[in-house]
Amino acid sequence: MKAPSLPALLMLLTAASTAQAEKIPDFLQQYCIKCHNSDDWAGKLDMETLDYQHVDADGATWETIIRKLNAGMMPPKGEKKPAPEVMHGFVSQLETQLDSHVANMAAAPALHRLNRTEYHNVIRDLLALDVDVSTLLPQDDAIEGFDNVASGLTISPALIQGYTSAAMKISRAAIGDLTATPGATSYRVPASMSQKQHQQGLPLGTRGGLRFEHNFPLDADYDFSVKGNAGFGRDPAVALDITFDGQALEVPNSRAFHLKVTAGVHTMTVALRDLKRPTGVNDIYSVYSVGGAINSVEIIGPHNPTGTGQTASREKVLVCQPASNDDERQCAGKILLAMATEAFRAPVSDKDLQPLLAFYDQGRREGNFENGVQQALSRLLVDPRFLFRFEEEPANVAAGAEYNISDIELASRLSFFLWSSIPDNELLALAANKKLHEPATLKAQINRMLSDRKANALVENFAGQWLFLRQLAGLTPENPNFDDNLRQAFTQETQMLVGAVIAENRPVTELLNADYTFLNEQLANHYGIRDVRGSYFRRVQLPADSVRRGLLGQGSILTITSTATRTSPVIRGSWILQNLLNAPVPSPPAGVERNLDGDGNTKLTNSVRERLEAHRTDPVCSSCHAVIDPIGFALENFDMIGAWRTKDGDSAVDPHGVLTNGIPLASPNDLRNAIMTNPEQFITTLTQKLMIYALGRPLQYHDMPSVRAIMRGAASADYRFATLVTGIVQSPQFTRRVKSGGSTTAQR
Repeated sequence: MKAPSLPALLMLLTAASTAQAEKIPDFLQQYCIKCHNSDDWAGKLDMETLDYQHVDADGATWETIIRKLNAGMMPPKGEKKPAPEVMHGFVSQLETQLDSHVANMAAAPALHRLNRTEYHNVIRDLLALDVDVSTLLPQDDAIEGFDNVASGLTISPALIQGYTSAAMKISRAAIGDLTATPGATSYRVPASMSQKQHQQGLPLGTRGGLRFEHNFPLDADYDFSVKGNAGFGRDPAVALDITFDGQALEVPNSRAFHLKVTAGVHTMTVALRDLKRPTGVNDIYSVYSVGGAINSVEIIGPHNPTGTGQTASREKVLVCQPASNDDERQCAGKILLAMATEAFRAPVSDKDLQPLLAFYDQGRREGNFENGVQQALSRLLVDPRFLFRFEEEPANVAAGAEYNISDIELASRLSFFLWSSIPDNELLALAANKKLHEPATLKAQINRMLSDRKANALVENFAGQWLFLRQLAGLTPENPNFDDNLRQAFTQETQMLVGAVIAENRPVTELLNADYTFLNEQLANHYGIRDVRGSYFRRVQLPADSVRRGLLGQGSILTITSTATRTSPVIRGSWILQNLLNAPVPSPPAGVERNLDGDGNTKLTNSVRERLEAHRTDPVCSSCHAVIDPIGFALENFDMIGAWRTKDGDSAVDPHGVLTNGIPLASPNDLRNAIMTNPEQFITTLTQKLMIYALGRPLQYHDMPSVRAIMRGAASADYRFATLVTGIVQSPQFTRRVKSGGSTTAQR
């Protein structure tokens, strides 16, 4: 066959190129191909080779493109940009195509261990015992921002030893151990906490101090020691105010005393009372300087125990008492059946009870009936069915195929999602009767569980990690106005906002634009808000133009996103992009100078903005900073701990900037309003974060059609929190699994 001539070959190549170009949408031709081609290969992406007619063939790439376009990160600053309606139209077309080719979306099998927080909550609910497990078990690693992701919950010999030691200690505490030797427990007031004002939860007329609950292991005698610093105990005008279970405690020496206490949890408060200048009663005395502070309260015991007492734990565990020796094993079996059913989150057979009864028998031979129960409990708490969330695979399903999980497994998934703990009796009963999967029943249970106090786990665990709120406890800003009181107030404000959105089933957009917040007097003064008096937190209505509306105006977020010595527009901008808009920014290239603070020996008089603008003149840095900095600059009127300011050093604060989509910013309100012009981006991010937390695994590109389906289902209900949760729980990712042994594709 004769080879084509050069002109003919050129014609063939031109025709092929034209045919390929015709397959590329006008949107990509106008705004993307200039950089993302086989020659320039910007971002390691060649859009000329993508098949737009079959986007499902390269779903991961197209989902990344959608995310970049929605976030306004592409096209980059300085390049021609599409009109918003044009961009949203193109994205909508892509999403429709991807959603019409939904692939296998169920989760592949994963062995999910209880993390430390879940372990604590399960012990609380199973044994009615609140134990600080932070000293017994190591902290868990986080993946995708959450410490309940199965792939990060590894196991090691040291962890197994920790579980074994914890099981012995916890089982003894639950039943009561008359052979226990005296031990010391200290409750400390944070060194940075001011004790000049009344503390919420302590008696009116007092200042400083602390409130705590202590689990007294036995009916016995206990020694108490209250320690303080300068002025404490030496000023006749300052007295100790001590309450025990809400009753004032009168003792000869309030700094060291001895009490006979019944076993169980008791509440104590220890505070200072100024006899001549009573705080919290008349604000006129606030002008006086007060001294003295409480450092700690130490409890030593038990001494001379007289019995195990009637504790909540004993009442929960010992559901029967044997009338004679002949009844003991039958009673033990009843106790262990109830405990194992709750602990294993499933019905328990006689065969399942045999290992526990064997430990009971051993303990009974070595002691009495309660010794036997205690030994069996310790065995239960190291059982793999307790420590791991097993899900059985049906035998009649082919490897790699999807199947519905059982109602029992659904109950466990649901309770660990909403409560970070085990199902309660109502949930288990519905599951055992195979009623839980019914849509109306499932929805009713979701609403019931979200209204339960145990749903506060979503505030502490989900929001605490999503918003980085947990980090606040370890921060020490170098600002004279910051103390532990303010730290606690920051945390409580944010927790109460998130808690209100969850408990009151409000639109999740209120996390960004709520016309209310929660304040006490100290926090209100910090924000410059008038007419809030007292240490207790209350809901406060905010004006329409308040800069404190939503998370972006809260001291917790603003402090977390600063350095120890100054604000950081880069950290603040990156935090918003990653946590609120799902637009992660790349790490700085190696070798780029990132220090904006000099060598520490020279006082810097120019503002953070001026230093940052000098830094971003480097072309290597400018592209990313063009996306990040305008967001951070809009918040520059907030200082490093969230107080309002107009100057940074010797320079006036300049909050002006322009987002990559062309929206100008000059204030926190401008930034909030800009985000709210496309609230679906924030809601999508929140939904994705909730799904990661609910499923205990990272999301993949093939999960995004479900995310969009959840969004569509929640839109008509104004994106209320319970609606998003219901959509997640009803999704195939939550209710189905892939049987192990299939292909890699099937197990995505």
